[in-house]
Amino acid sequence: MSGSSGIVETAESMRSELIGYCYRMVGSAFDAEDAVQETMLRVWRNEGRIREDASRRAWVYRIATNVCLDKLRQAKRRALPMDVTDAAERIAAPRESLPRAAWVWPSPDAAGDPAEVAEARETVRLSFIAMLQTLPPRQRAVLILCDVLRWPAGQAAEALGMTAAAANSALQRARSTLKQSRLRSESLRELDGESDRRLVASYVEAFERYDIDKLLALFTEQASLSMPPYTMWVCGNANIAAFLEATRAHCAGSRLLPLRANGGCPAFAQYVPSERPGVLLPWSIIVLEPRDGKIAHAHFFIDVDLFRLFGMPAEWSADR
Repeated sequence: MSGSSGIVETAESMRSELIGYCYRMVGSAFDAEDAVQETMLRVWRNEGRIREDASRRAWVYRIATNVCLDKLRQAKRRALPMDVTDAAERIAAPRESLPRAAWVWPSPDAAGDPAEVAEARETVRLSFIAMLQTLPPRQRAVLILCDVLRWPAGQAAEALGMTAAAANSALQRARSTLKQSRLRSESLRELDGESDRRLVASYVEAFERYDIDKLLALFTEQASLSMPPYTMWVCGNANIAAFLEATRAHCAGSRLLPLRANGGCPAFAQYVPSERPGVLLPWSIIVLEPRDGKIAHAHFFIDVDLFRLFGMPAEWSADR
């Protein structure tokens, strides 16, 4: 039992990094949170089984990986809307949707060292998370441990209960698959990591006034906009303008509260007017993808449960 001493504490100290690992594995902040909770429970139940000579971190990661593999066993691949359908030709309020389990969802940035957020930026971008979902789960785990977390192949093999040769083989297959992927969302990986503060401020001002002309001036000519769980997405300024006009009745009067998501991307919690005067209710988490000082893509993630994950209030007063 001496080898198990402190393993629960070790696992708890790893909670933030485990959430990042599980998020990359399962593509959903909802499921990542659940996976880490289950990991902590399994660590506690099995703390007496760790060997004296075992790496505690590898042991915890093996448990977290097994939890994720269990979740992924019957799951279908998650995606972003632009990887599921072609851009809409007829612009109207969206109607067709898919279940929550079909989509990649945003994740709040972990509190802590900004340098760590910057280092992880490229590997938590929504487009990269979508690419990871194209890999078989065990290959996904090897690639995350070796290429994202920079573990030696031997250490990753220990965490996954594989031989070093098997881990290296899985890693090479995973890299090959990613190189051959042809996801439309892959274009978003080339966008800026940081946005101009003036762009963010201008977006908030224009959206809260619902000034479509000023909003369009902030987008690139071939910008796009999506809104999971709806399959519909739109591309090009004219179509974005038509879509914003089609949803004016719902979105006019919104308030946007700033957030940080997926490695420092500018993001907002959108609250829309309710039937109660002066009270606004959660509607979507907006994540912007900037390029050269303008917006190349806007994700509107419509799921009010995301507000809890981002620590946002259940309602907002227009008087604040």
